[in-house]
Amino acid sequence: MATSSPDAVARTETPKAAKTSSGILYSQKAAPYFFVLPFLISFAVFFAYPVLSAINMSFQEVLPGQVSYIGLANYKDLWNPTFFKAILNSSKYTFYSILILIPIPLILAVFLNSKAMVAKNFFRSTLFIPALTSVVVAGTIFRLAFGELEGSLMNSIVTSLGFEKQRWLGKENLAMFTLITLAAWRWIGINLLYFMAGLQNIPKELYESAAIDGASTWDKFARITVPLLKPITIYVFTISIYGGYSMFTESYMLWNGNRSPNDIGLTIVGYLYRNGLEQNNLGLGSAVGIALLVITFLITLGQLKFFGMFRKEE
Repeated sequence: MATSSPDAVARTETPKAAKTSSGILYSQKAAPYFFVLPFLISFAVFFAYPVLSAINMSFQEVLPGQVSYIGLANYKDLWNPTFFKAILNSSKYTFYSILILIPIPLILAVFLNSKAMVAKNFFRSTLFIPALTSVVVAGTIFRLAFGELEGSLMNSIVTSLGFEKQRWLGKENLAMFTLITLAAWRWIGINLLYFMAGLQNIPKELYESAAIDGASTWDKFARITVPLLKPITIYVFTISIYGGYSMFTESYMLWNGNRSPNDIGLTIVGYLYRNGLEQNNLGLGSAVGIALLVITFLITLGQLKFFGMFRKEE
C-alpha cells in the first residue's frame, strides 16, 4: 500500500491553512471589528480607564504612600462657596461664548460663501490665523493689552475716548469681558470653517429655485441656510459647551497663575488644578473632575434633546 511522503502532506495542508487565515482576514463579519478596534483601544485607554480611576479615587484620601477610602467625604467638601463660584464663572463663560461663537461665525461664513464677496481667501486666512496661535502666547498678549496701566492698549483706547482707565482684570464684569474677547478672537475662525463646510453641501439649486419664486435674501437665509445647517450648528453648540466648561489655560495666563482677585477668573478646571495639584489633594481633585463630567454630560444631553437629535426621522 502506498504511503504519503511528508512533503506531500505539507503540500496538501498548506492551501487549507492559507484559506482559513485568508477567510478570517477577509471575512465580512470580522472586518467591522478590525476597523473599530483602534478606536475601542484608544477609548478604553485614554477615556474609560481614566474616568473609572477618577471615580474610584474620588472616594479615597490619597496621601504620599497611603491610600484609604473615605466614602463621600470628598463630595461633601465640594459643597463650599469657592466651588459654586467656579461653577458660576464657567457657566457664564460658556453662555456668553456660545452667544458669540455661533451666530457671528455663521454670518461671516454666509458672507464669505457669497459670490459677491471679494478677497475671500484673504479674509478666511485672517480669521483662521488666531486659531494657530498658542493659547499661552495669546493669554500673555491679552494680559498686557488689558493691563491696569494707563499705557496698556485697552486703557489707551478708553482714555482717548474720554473715559477713565479700567482695571480690566480686577473687576468681575470686565474680567469676564476679557475672557470672552480672548475666546472670540481664538475660536471664531474654527467655527467659521465648520459653517463654511456645511454651506458647501447645500445644493445651489435650492437658492436658485427660491430666487425664481421671489424669495428675498433673508428668506433664503432663514428658510434654507439655517435649517440645513442644523447638524453643524448642533455640533458647534456641543463642542462649545465642552470647551467652555473645560477652559483653564486662558484664565491661568491672564492672571499669571490660578489666583485671581476674589476668584473672578476661577473655573471648574482651575478649582480642580488648585486642589489636585497645588494642594496635592488628589481625592478632592478627582471629585471635582467627576462633578465637571456630570455637569457637561447633563447639559449636552439636555441640548441634544431640546434640538430633537434623539427623534426618529419619519
